[in-house]
Amino acid sequence: MFFRDLITLPAIIDNLTSTSKNEVLAEMVDGLIAAGEIPEDIRQGILTALIEREAITSTGVGNGIAIPHAKHPAIKKMIGMLARSREGVEFGSIDGKPVHLFVMLLSSQELIQQHLQSLAYVAKNLNKEIFRSFLINARDAKEISELLDEADGKAGN
Repeated sequence: MFFRDLITLPAIIDNLTSTSKNEVLAEMVDGLIAAGEIPEDIRQGILTALIEREAITSTGVGNGIAIPHAKHPAIKKMIGMLARSREGVEFGSIDGKPVHLFVMLLSSQELIQQHLQSLAYVAKNLNKEIFRSFLINARDAKEISELLDEADGKAGN
């Protein structure tokens, strides 16, 4: 499992405009729609699944990271996207701090193992302070994409 297998590069949002949890989720889903990864007609179903998942417990894992994720029957493969908020967004994180990096993962019910592996890969990499710092301070989406490639290269060695 690598970022290149998960993250839809054209959907990377390098400066979220949203200021609340539900707005962030909607902006990210809209990014996936704009990139052609999911059809617009399942937008509300995906948002509902994400919001219901957040109601169980926040996916804000601390250190400025959130990994919102959900399963939906219309999704046939693992789909991921990354978004960054320079200002940070209150997301109900376990450490109470604002979130700057969001990685959304979507899958079907059948992809349980792949879903768990994806969550683990993202969490493992984003918990590296230097990597996280570089992502937060990247100039733009292109540089974020390059950093993801670099992380994949180090993981493959």
